[in-house]
Amino acid sequence: MGTESREAFDSSERKERQLTVDSRPWTVDFPSGNRDGCERKGHLFFTLSLMTTLFLFSGITTLSAQDADQNYRASLEETLDRIETTFNVTLQYDQKLLENKELEYAFWRVRPGNLENSLTAVLSPFDLTYYQEGAKTYSIKPFQYHKKSISTAREELAYFESLYDNRIAWEDRKSQLRQCMIKALGIVELPKKPSSEPIITKKRKFKGYTVENVALEVLPGIYTTGSVYKPRPLKKHHPIIIMPNGHFGEGRYRESEQIRAATLAKMGAVVVGYDLFAWGESQLQFASEDHQLSAAHTIQTWNGIMWIDYLSALEETDPERVGITGGSGGGSQTMLLTAIDDRIKVAVPTVMVSSHFSGGCPCESGKPIHLCGGGTNNAEIAAMAAPRPMLIISDGGDWTHTVPELEYPFIQRTYGFYGAKNKVANAHFPKEGHDYNYSKRQAMYPFMAMHLGLQMDKLKNAEGKVDESGVAIETEQTLKVFGAKGEDLPENAIKGKDALFNILE
Repeated sequence: MGTESREAFDSSERKERQLTVDSRPWTVDFPSGNRDGCERKGHLFFTLSLMTTLFLFSGITTLSAQDADQNYRASLEETLDRIETTFNVTLQYDQKLLENKELEYAFWRVRPGNLENSLTAVLSPFDLTYYQEGAKTYSIKPFQYHKKSISTAREELAYFESLYDNRIAWEDRKSQLRQCMIKALGIVELPKKPSSEPIITKKRKFKGYTVENVALEVLPGIYTTGSVYKPRPLKKHHPIIIMPNGHFGEGRYRESEQIRAATLAKMGAVVVGYDLFAWGESQLQFASEDHQLSAAHTIQTWNGIMWIDYLSALEETDPERVGITGGSGGGSQTMLLTAIDDRIKVAVPTVMVSSHFSGGCPCESGKPIHLCGGGTNNAEIAAMAAPRPMLIISDGGDWTHTVPELEYPFIQRTYGFYGAKNKVANAHFPKEGHDYNYSKRQAMYPFMAMHLGLQMDKLKNAEGKVDESGVAIETEQTLKVFGAKGEDLPENAIKGKDALFNILE
């Protein structure tokens, strides 16, 4: 074949082998040389390859079209099952939370190697979230603003640490937080404190201490009630300890709180344990459900400030030595009051310091104090006590189980800015739960004694513990200010949340 004929053949062959797929030309060219067998084999290979490609392409197109209609939809339960299998964890939830819930592109939301990102991607469309309950166990619940995952809390603390690495920077951050928290609580805008005299019941005398029931009018027509324990014999310059109550049963009337208050009084402190808002005698003015109002956060904080005012004005006290301790919700108040009131010199927040839990009651987190400074948490609020002495009491049975590894080192770092790491301590009880019982009190007593100058030695038993015997446990009726049935409630006392709102506004 001549040159011209070969060129014509090549041109003809190229045209015959030009195909169109989706309007795109596909041209196959063979190398020059022996074309007879090669071209036949090449043509066969090309034809089979093309048919295979078109078949697969057609199949994928069909599959994609079919799944695109469904958007790879799966039920939330199926997706959570996949997460359990993928990450070898147990997810606990109420089955009703998953009913009639489906996800588009469900399995695509499961992130390889990242459990928490996967849970967030799967749960957030339904306003659900998760909480780690154990090493391999997570609970699924509706979103709760006062809770977060431990990993999120760890990231937050790392972020806070990036904001300040010296005392000056921390003091600036603390000042911003304090001003914002006071504003968020609405304390500055509260009406002027009434000039009425405190209401004080008959004094009961016991070995080493006395008890009086006291009511203070903290706002027009609003009273806070408590039991004031004083050393006997009473001298002068006694330290002050206020004990905001928590959500433990029986409130300030319970045996463990009476023991704690009386023992501290026998050690030389003037002590008050006082009711929560809409608990105890406060229920003479407000319904129990009013405790769930965000206003409870403001009133309880104000009550604590007013108790410090009252006790500091007594002739027998030393206003330069003020301590505070409370458990659970009382622990929240301990941290908050210490953060905003410099008169408090020693703090022992109990079973409440946590970076991933800020209290499930509006009386603890109803006002947006945790949004201050672009966002904060109870660990940073607790750190605002620095460099004043603080003992953090924690346990293994609640949200404080992470304190030794997570919150305590963070708080220690802040104390380090003042060269005062020796002024903060952690008493951790890994096998105990959410309470303020004997072992926790035995951790608190020596700390208060050391930093407030209390006389503990005379109460030590043979084991070196503080002897709590000899405390008279009084009945609830005996500890009330306004009588067994509230018959002595002042006439100007307001009642109901509407009257409360009128005063706060």
